[in-house]
Amino acid sequence: MSFVGTLLRRLWPAPTRGELRSFQRRLGYEFRHQELLQLALTHRSYAHENRLGEQNERLEFLGDSVLGLIAGEELYQSRPDLPEGDLSRRRSYLVSESTLARMASEIRLGRVMRLGVGEDRSGGRDKPSLLADSLEAVFGAVFLDGGLDAARSVICPLLKLQMETTQAWDRRDNKTRLQELLQSQGNGLPRYHLVDEQGPDHDKTFTIECRRDGEVLGQGSGSSKKAAEQAAAEAALSVLDPLPCPRTLPLRRHSTVKVLA
Repeated sequence: MSFVGTLLRRLWPAPTRGELRSFQRRLGYEFRHQELLQLALTHRSYAHENRLGEQNERLEFLGDSVLGLIAGEELYQSRPDLPEGDLSRRRSYLVSESTLARMASEIRLGRVMRLGVGEDRSGGRDKPSLLADSLEAVFGAVFLDGGLDAARSVICPLLKLQMETTQAWDRRDNKTRLQELLQSQGNGLPRYHLVDEQGPDHDKTFTIECRRDGEVLGQGSGSSKKAAEQAAAEAALSVLDPLPCPRTLPLRRHSTVKVLA
């Protein structure tokens, strides 16, 4: 290795054996073939700079499939009350980049990723996309090292924490969920505008638009203004929020939902 290469390795070293042992304890799995773990942690930037023949993208591909299977199985077993559509939406949330990045942060995966100098300097250890991809690669490596049961033992505890988050989120009403989501993104608060009112006094139907800074996010109808506002917020969430919303009818730009109460 050249002098420059040796210097770079000293400044940005690969994880030590002790760090890898600590990571495996956090993961809840000890690899029989440590080279699989090393490969799972190797980003293409590190492989390029160190002239390695392999990096973790093939393991990432495999881990994505393993994760999808186990997430589907876990949801099927734990939520017998949900129809196919709701199960699919929850699985999409559980395997999303943001969810995987949170899982990776919980086990401090960023500390042991093997990154190139430029990627490391640019904050790669905290990038959600890199964390999510590396975690999928680790899942693929566990599957190859120990089989499907080993993968379940690693993935299921991480999934259950995220499933508890989705259940707590579902218990919020739609208007509250929408407001919290927009605030978390640094956006303006939603406003609700009555756009139509039909029917006799004893059987009215109200139609309300949910808007943010003049943009229509969703439209909802209901037998009361309060119900119509909740429906409009639900329609907006179906577009903006990856978490599942019951009775959601997604459209391309904004959605419309109708409820009876």
